[in-house]
Amino acid sequence: MATAKKPAARRRPRPKKCPDCNGTGEITETVRVGARKGRATDDRQTGLCLTCWGSGEATTD
Repeated sequence: MATAKKPAARRRPRPKKCPDCNGTGEITETVRVGARKGRATDDRQTGLCLTCWGSGEATTD
């Protein structure tokens, strides 16, 4: 007796990565010191990506 054939699994389309954070949801920025010149230091600070709000997915615009 032949077995019943299962329907093929559908693949969901993967959302595109955010162009600003490359899909991580975080952006690193250089720390600046000083009131007038704003001298850049070697230190880095991470923050939430404002383009995708930390989801890592590109918005559909």
